[in-house]
Amino acid sequence: MTTLADLLGDDRLGLTPVVDERRAEPLRWVATSELPDPSPYLEGGEVLLTTGLETAGWRRQWDGYVRRLAAAGVVAIGLAVGMTHESSPDGLVRSCRKYRVDLFEVPREIPFVTVSRRLADLLQRDQESAERTALASQRALVQATLREEDPAALLEETARIGGLAAVVGADGQVVAGPVGERPFDAEAVAEAVARMRPQGMRAATALTGPDGVLLVHPLGVRGRPGRYLVTGFAGRPTEMQRSTVTTAVALMSLVEVRHLGRRDADRRLRARAVELLVAGDRRTATVLLGAGSGPRPRLSRSPMVLRARGPRARLDEGLDQVENAGALGGLLGRDGTHELVVVAGESRRLVDGLADRLAVLGLRVGIGADDETAGHALEMTTPAVPVASWADSVGRGVLSLLDDARAASFAASYLAPLEEADDPALVDTLAAYLRHHGSLLQTAEDLGVHRNTVRNRLERIESLLGRSLADPQVRVDAWVALQARK
Repeated sequence: MTTLADLLGDDRLGLTPVVDERRAEPLRWVATSELPDPSPYLEGGEVLLTTGLETAGWRRQWDGYVRRLAAAGVVAIGLAVGMTHESSPDGLVRSCRKYRVDLFEVPREIPFVTVSRRLADLLQRDQESAERTALASQRALVQATLREEDPAALLEETARIGGLAAVVGADGQVVAGPVGERPFDAEAVAEAVARMRPQGMRAATALTGPDGVLLVHPLGVRGRPGRYLVTGFAGRPTEMQRSTVTTAVALMSLVEVRHLGRRDADRRLRARAVELLVAGDRRTATVLLGAGSGPRPRLSRSPMVLRARGPRARLDEGLDQVENAGALGGLLGRDGTHELVVVAGESRRLVDGLADRLAVLGLRVGIGADDETAGHALEMTTPAVPVASWADSVGRGVLSLLDDARAASFAASYLAPLEEADDPALVDTLAAYLRHHGSLLQTAEDLGVHRNTVRNRLERIESLLGRSLADPQVRVDAWVALQARK
């Protein structure tokens, strides 16, 4: 990077600083102009050389002149002395200090073209150095890509471009890195990925913050990207740095394609292993899992099973979540559709956490001790209650396992003979009798009537129902009907 200090430090030019505050500023070019207002013709980052031909006699005009140049992004003014002005005018010096534009004097014997040529040489040197650096960096990236036994090498080499590199997943969470000394804003990156994801492979963005610039690029060659490369820079990245990042993205995309190929093969093996596990063939499932290329999931002796349904794209995202959590899952064909089936450890915390993450994706999730009970729980889910546990439902009693409408119809039909008898005391007596486990005395005390009255009512109830209350099944059915009636 060529700075104003490089130009001022060339003894052959003999440039004399007058206002000297921005030596470290990078320079883009040298412009020469005698116009009273050259700002419309400048792009910023220039040194403006002038003989002051049109400024003879200026006093108050200097303020507006320098203010406009500062707004145009001029770094410094080079004034030729010994021609229009013998030295820098006081008004020009004051205005340069006011608007933070450096000022230096150019000796009369030094042509402006000499200053321009010297800056061009410095810029050319920088360009050649940047090209050599970029070429060396690109070669290093290629060599790192070939080191398949060291998958972290490519990310480490990428971090050398600007000081930071990381790979994040489709959910914005880090899956590799971050590597390098630059700060990594995980929250900003996750928000950027969420915005970019619907745009697929075409999306790329730059995040500018107080700690520098982060570039986010999708990885892959087709479809919706599953990973993104994040690179960081202290300031605005140069064209050469951007070009090198583009090379890193291309190489990482090739690695991603290889990764996806291996991942798809592993997923087919795991899906088959899940099928075998839920069918009870643990031995063959263990053999299959050992044939995969990734780490083998630990199989619990008392696993829990999750079954999830929803749109196929959401199931794919759910499988990503399951794998990131280190659990064993697979997409299986069930009744003409696909389900995500997960065989997790016995840790209820892990299982509940996985279920909640899948529900956030819009999936319905059933949890059970095996495939069958997980399926029963899945059938109990609703849009309002997307997660159901068979064990929790069993703990709440048989009514929690029944469809509300069917339970209500059962209650109405079962108790209809008592309701139609036009004697409200019959239903109350039946409820009290069952509540007190068939004790006539306690039922009578509860209702505040004589024990014989209770006996007479029970005989009538049995007559209307056509069933004996001595039968345990009748008492169970009656109790379920009374609870559903509530």
